[in-house]
Amino acid sequence: MTRNTRRARAIAIAEAKPNAWMVTLRYLMLAAGATAASLALLLSHFI
Repeated sequence: MTRNTRRARAIAIAEAKPNAWMVTLRYLMLAAGATAASLALLLSHFI
């Protein structure tokens, strides 16, 4: 019983705020990936 209520609460929280937390995290991951790729390209050009 407690497991089901806990799971339902977690699902409700995840559905309630996907925007603020997940979008910022996804944007940060994309920004980090883009910087790493551009740095790798620059380094490969210089070497």
